Amino acid sequence: MNTLTMNSPIGPLQLVADNGHLVEIRFPGQHLEAAPGQPGDPALAAARSQLEEYFAGQRRQFDLPLAASGTAFQQQVWRALAAIPYGQLRSYRDIALSIGRARAVRAVGAANGRNPLPIVVPCHRVVGADGSLTGFAGGLETKRQLLELEGAI
Repeated sequence: MNTLTMNSPIGPLQLVADNGHLVEIRFPGQHLEAAPGQPGDPALAAARSQLEEYFAGQRRQFDLPLAASGTAFQQQVWRALAAIPYGQLRSYRDIALSIGRARAVRAVGAANGRNPLPIVVPCHRVVGADGSLTGFAGGLETKRQLLELEGAI
């Protein structure tokens, strides 16, 4: 595994790649011990570049090689998250309905919380049924900043 730590408006983000794919994005306080890796890893370089464009307001979609590890259900939820358009919000119920699992709202919430690729797989665009900001690995203030950047709130 290769890691790269980049500065961002929400604090240092640690990017983790394995076999040419981005596998994790970690917020401050969640960083792994830096693993010795190959300098110039193309997956990490592409992720940093696209995240910098996102934070500069120049990118609305990511085009990166991803390889998040998770169960089949988690993968299904993460695909639904990835389909949420820039600047829009969805509730956990909306996601459950979109994957044909209307009664799995809590399981969707759990899968959302285990998303290893926040921002790129935009779990920050999921809010409570009443529109309230709910849990986020990077903290609610970070979630608010991301949604403000996108003009969603």
